[in-house]
Amino acid sequence: MILWELVYRLGTMSFNFWNVNYFPSPLEVINRLIVLFTSSKLWDYIIDSLGTVFIGYTISIVFGILIGFVITHFKFLNENLSGLLLGLQTLPNVCWLPFGMLWFGENQKAVIFVIAIGSIFAISLGIISGINNINPIYIKSAKSLGAKGVKSYLNVIIPASFPSIISGLKQGWLFAWRALMSGEMLLATRGLGKVLLEGREGQDIVQIVAVMFVIIAMGLSIEALVFKKIETGIREKWGLNKC
Repeated sequence: MILWELVYRLGTMSFNFWNVNYFPSPLEVINRLIVLFTSSKLWDYIIDSLGTVFIGYTISIVFGILIGFVITHFKFLNENLSGLLLGLQTLPNVCWLPFGMLWFGENQKAVIFVIAIGSIFAISLGIISGINNINPIYIKSAKSLGAKGVKSYLNVIIPASFPSIISGLKQGWLFAWRALMSGEMLLATRGLGKVLLEGREGQDIVQIVAVMFVIIAMGLSIEALVFKKIETGIREKWGLNKC
């Protein structure tokens, strides 16, 4: 914070490297955060964004898990579609926005579509990677003990691939959060993306940076409260935590 304030003062007051409208002071950002959080409007936008990303991410979990298990179950699909999923995952989320707008219109449904389609492939790839890297002796031992079909998945395949599945879900969440901001900014429906857009249209760099901090804090909070706890539990169960 001190370095930031020093750069601001040197660049705007001492040497005039840039205009004050293009590089905010940390104190200005903190004051704007206080103003935003004392306003019910920001809380409404946060709730809107969380609701939208929750719906889109839930859809991506359902279809991502389904696609991952179906592909790994059939050898032909596993050999031919895994590369396709990886190629689709490399597409930026914003590339799917025209499809969402054409199919659903310029509304919240299009944003949910972009969130879901941007996360599905990351989740599927995590499941595919986890199942493909299971030690074959686990599956052979399960079969020799009579575990087949659903029993094999519940007792052997899912537990053995669970760390990779969680990693895929975490990656899917990161893509979902990015897609949310992209969709809300471009469609200007509601949520934190709209607050960013308002800051851009008003050339209010202080509001833009303040909302960026809110977005970062929310993303880190959810990662720490959900995924970090799950990963810690898995590491403890597998005996991977340091003594």
